[in-house]
Amino acid sequence: MTPIQVLHGQPTPEELATVLAVVQSRAATRAATGPARGPATAWTTRTPRPLPPPGPHAWRTSLWTR
Repeated sequence: MTPIQVLHGQPTPEELATVLAVVQSRAATRAATGPARGPATAWTTRTPRPLPPPGPHAWRTSLWTR
């Protein structure tokens, strides 16, 4: 973990402890839930179309809208 530096101001020990507690709790939550997936989009939430029924022309009708 990279060190945390205070770039501006002079926080009190209580303020610094509060900030570190929040950062640690968010890091622990992220580690427990896994990597972030990003927002849901039409591509990530879509369900695939069913396969066409088998037959001699199934390949031709596979791209037809249903």
